[in-house]
Amino acid sequence: MEPRQRFAEAVNRPAVDVPLDVAALCIAALAHPGLDIDAALAHLDVLAARCPDATFDAVRRHLFEHEGFAGNLDNYADPENSFLDSVLQRRVGIPISLSALMLAVGRRLGVEMAGVGMPGHFLVLDTARGDVWCDPFHGGAPLDVDGCRRRFDLVYGGTLAFQRAFLAPTAPAAIVARMLANLERGELATDPVQWSWMCDLHLSIPGIAFQEQYELADQLARTGDVVGAAVVFDGLADRAEAAGDDGGDDDTAAAKLRTRARALRARLN
Repeated sequence: MEPRQRFAEAVNRPAVDVPLDVAALCIAALAHPGLDIDAALAHLDVLAARCPDATFDAVRRHLFEHEGFAGNLDNYADPENSFLDSVLQRRVGIPISLSALMLAVGRRLGVEMAGVGMPGHFLVLDTARGDVWCDPFHGGAPLDVDGCRRRFDLVYGGTLAFQRAFLAPTAPAAIVARMLANLERGELATDPVQWSWMCDLHLSIPGIAFQEQYELADQLARTGDVVGAAVVFDGLADRAEAAGDDGGDDDTAAAKLRTRARALRARLN
């Protein structure tokens, strides 16, 4: 199965069954043609097998103290930090990719943990205890609520108030969407070809917010994929009608979306 199909199959499973490692490696395979996804998954198997114990703290120490995985403080913006295969090879990454690594190893060992998409930073929660987090980017440091608040304040400098709700677990599909959003804002996305596959994957994730889909479709149109953009706008029109906009009035949201789709297709005539 090619990476796009495998990605779509992975993210469209029931929420609790979405394999974050598979989805992340499918993303990597589109940036790194020829990547053997199953070989990379086997690499994760071996890494997990070397962990001496099946506990949250053991996984944390194993990855960030013994195996030497760390945040890339020298070149945070390097796109390779976002790809799980590169993280495995280079042992450096950004918060979300290092968290994905920890979650993948934890799942193999049956350790209860969850990703936490706190604004501005990504953490991993020990769900068995419920009040202990790990910061994979900063050496796998264990954190309590106050420690998480301090991390948050370092990012926002007091411009945004911390809320305990920021530490709620993030569903795997939402983690994948955030990984793609990071890439879409990065250096690699300046290449229209690269941006196109990022957008295609992002749009295949179920539950994407209406506005997010609209912005992705708009960017597809700007980069020349008018057919893909038109398909998304038609889908958004269907969604608007299902929400109570019947499209009968030329001023309705659904009608405007269908007009946008028609205008894009007209470019092909």
